[in-house]
Amino acid sequence: MANVKVLNMAGAEVGTMTLADTVFAVEVNTAVLHAAVRAYLLNQRQGTQSTLTRTEVSGGGKKPYRQKGTGRARQGSTRAPQWTHGGIALGPKPRSYHIDLNKKVKRLAMKSALSSKLADNELVVLDAITATEYKTKVMVAMLSAIGATGKALIVLDEKNAFVTGSLANIPGVKVAYVNTLNVYDILNCDKFVVTKAAAEKIEEVYA
Repeated sequence: MANVKVLNMAGAEVGTMTLADTVFAVEVNTAVLHAAVRAYLLNQRQGTQSTLTRTEVSGGGKKPYRQKGTGRARQGSTRAPQWTHGGIALGPKPRSYHIDLNKKVKRLAMKSALSSKLADNELVVLDAITATEYKTKVMVAMLSAIGATGKALIVLDEKNAFVTGSLANIPGVKVAYVNTLNVYDILNCDKFVVTKAAAEKIEEVYA
């Protein structure tokens, strides 16, 4: 069982927390992490790109010139791919890029991502993140105090409009909740900042 410091918003240590080895100290499986990140990125693609083939381009119904006797190559339509304003040969059409991962792989990927953050000392546990008004300056000071000045993923246990609104304008900072966590965001941040209550919920879900 790993013991981590619990900090307050001023960066001072206010206690410790024991994290479950079954969630935060598993062997990191890079192959599963790769599969999870690849699936996440592909599933973000809309797949709506489309080009017009020669049958879909307007015009070109008439043969441009006679078949023989001109000395030029035979042509049947001015909308063939080699013509200006012609159709596109083998161009993209709408398709789905969706990839499914089974539940065991998803859980293992999440545990591997969380464990990698703890192993790399990039996990910060806060006792709570509170705000009674929209104050970006307060959140900037908090991130500076806990050493999360680069890319940071803030995980909350419940919605707080003042907290999320105050963090929204800070470059490189993203807010997530326990039920919206994903492997890509965890691996993509320099600091994984989680409240104590959110860490307990994560353990409850993935232990």
